[in-house]
Amino acid sequence: MRSNKHNQNNRGSIIEISGDLDRNVENVKKSLINTSDLTIRHLMFHNKKIVVAYISTIVGRESLEVQIIQQIINNPKNTIPNTVSINDVKSSDSFDECILSIVKGNTLIFTEDEQSVFILETTSFQNRSIQQPISEQTIRGSHDGLVECILTNINQIRRRISNPNLVVKTLSLGVESDTRLAVLYIDTIANEELVKEVHRRLSYINVDYVHSPGNLEEFIEDNPYSPFPQVLTTERSDRIAGNLMEGRVAILTDGSPSALVLPITFFTFYQSPDDYNSRWMVASFARLLRLVSFLIAISLPALYIALVSFHFEIIPIDLVFNVKSSLENVPYPPLIEAIGMQITLELLRESAIRLPSPIAQTIGVVGGLVIGTAVVQANLVSNTMIVVISLTAIASFVVPDNEIGTSVRLLGFPLMFAASLIGLIGIVFGLSIILIHLCKLESFGSPYFAPFAPFRKSDLKDTVVRVPQWKMKKRPFAPLPKSFKRENNSRGWENDEK
Repeated sequence: MRSNKHNQNNRGSIIEISGDLDRNVENVKKSLINTSDLTIRHLMFHNKKIVVAYISTIVGRESLEVQIIQQIINNPKNTIPNTVSINDVKSSDSFDECILSIVKGNTLIFTEDEQSVFILETTSFQNRSIQQPISEQTIRGSHDGLVECILTNINQIRRRISNPNLVVKTLSLGVESDTRLAVLYIDTIANEELVKEVHRRLSYINVDYVHSPGNLEEFIEDNPYSPFPQVLTTERSDRIAGNLMEGRVAILTDGSPSALVLPITFFTFYQSPDDYNSRWMVASFARLLRLVSFLIAISLPALYIALVSFHFEIIPIDLVFNVKSSLENVPYPPLIEAIGMQITLELLRESAIRLPSPIAQTIGVVGGLVIGTAVVQANLVSNTMIVVISLTAIASFVVPDNEIGTSVRLLGFPLMFAASLIGLIGIVFGLSIILIHLCKLESFGSPYFAPFAPFRKSDLKDTVVRVPQWKMKKRPFAPLPKSFKRENNSRGWENDEK
């Protein structure tokens, strides 16, 4: 409906397919604004004139020549579908469908004195090879990630989940771009209401262009003003497959190597594929370390500001003199120190991302050392503040997901302001507000801070720590899957030996 409306607005009226080939060719050229890469070829088929139309830059030229053109010239059968060597051939009497098909890389064949057209699948877009995502690297496990082709991405997921109940629903969004999307879920596990809600929210999106899943996220998330992401963005096919098996839904977008997974919880962002490829004790230690790093990243600068500004008596007496001596030559309060260093750190981080890799490494190391040494020698920042900001930066980079890492760094600023006003009480108030917000937040109707709010003891097995795989007999409660029970009794051999 959207594409038809678009064509009507551009051309003034609905164009119909005519038996006059010249008229059809002229209409195609007008619809494509006489683009230079439109190719028109005139051929004969059973003493009738036919026209083959395609956009040369997005079709497979070799397959087009061998499987279509040469077959029509040398081996004509009774009909076009029986003549060409293309499997996907369909007939249409809609001119709007013809135009949408040709801009997606398909080939059109008009026949003289017939008011229909054959649409042949000849799309050929260049794709990069499958590689490990740079932002989600792992030590153990698979090293393949999503690419820009949605068909290749679905192929990767189907290879991991050979299940007839894996459902792939395709739809198009974008009035001008007509971008293809795929919604994936396992029918026997995913909650029906969740699937309906996902489709309902997607149906309300009415934009010109959908360029990435991140663009979709803003339209479908529950609370767009929350600093916390409510949808997981990932480029790893194994991570998508694992979440689908827990009853979640994934959204893929053609042209983007990332996918959205929903609903999720706060603790999902602190889970890494390495956790499930390592022994449970190692995985639990790493996960605890990440969660502690969350507290360090948002509260350490604020804690330093509160201690040196209001609560010097809490600092050990042997350490007081060192802290005091480093602060006495600094001409402004600790809040200005912390904000200045945090902004400097963010500038270094952004410049390292944008620059080529060899230069970025130089900027990161040399820039950090030079600036750190210079500001201390110039008495602009204390030695202790350099240590605090360095620890904060390291803690913020521990998180496996970049999006939640950015949110953590942003949350540190209001806590620093609160600490500079009323000390430790301000930090307590700030952390309480964050905790209340986490408890109230939802992701597609599921509690964001589960399994702590609401508290669910059985889900703790894969949250703060990870218990052995054979003890995880139930799926997480948050996505409300149809079936909570997992087939997971792989140590039954112990009973046979007794």
